[in-house]
Amino acid sequence: MTLEFLLTSLVIVASPGTGAIYTVAAGLSGGARASLVAAFGCTLGIVPHMLAAISGLAALLHTSALAFQILKCLGVAYLLYMAWAMFRDRGMLSLNDEASGKSVRQVIVSAILVNLLNPKLSIFFFAFLPQFVRPDDTAPVSRMLELSLVFMALTFVIFAAYGAFAAAVRRHVISNVSVQVWMRRGFAAAFAGLDRFAI
Repeated sequence: MTLEFLLTSLVIVASPGTGAIYTVAAGLSGGARASLVAAFGCTLGIVPHMLAAISGLAALLHTSALAFQILKCLGVAYLLYMAWAMFRDRGMLSLNDEASGKSVRQVIVSAILVNLLNPKLSIFFFAFLPQFVRPDDTAPVSRMLELSLVFMALTFVIFAAYGAFAAAVRRHVISNVSVQVWMRRGFAAAFAGLDRFAI
């Protein structure tokens, strides 16, 4: 583990993206518990990409235009669905103290899908991880797995921090009806806009 890897991963994880936006939205709508569930779900959504990269499937994805385009279209469609759902859900920013069991399941499934349907993650892991594995490493696969787990831990901690901050200010932010309307539109626009950056 190197300082360079930690700093690079920190910058990448902290950069706003679909997972961060979804976690903040969950914190505002459902409070601290929902934000932690969303952060956990987004972290779990990384696992398939990590496994694909380590097993070499990401290379196939990178060279197969059809497979890549299919995954890209699924990701864009889901982002647009999230945008529409947030725009039309007038009860999204309710002040219920705790999310119901059903809501928790919905949050974690949606959070997993947010990252699972992001084809950039597979390409990212495939290009990023080998840079931190030495040519003379006797166990490169184990090394990549270790680095991936650290990346996932950073993802959970940073996303949880984003969500906790959102949960802390939710009562001040959403007590104003006009603020609720603009925030709902803002999150919808953010999800809709992010599909433009899907590779």
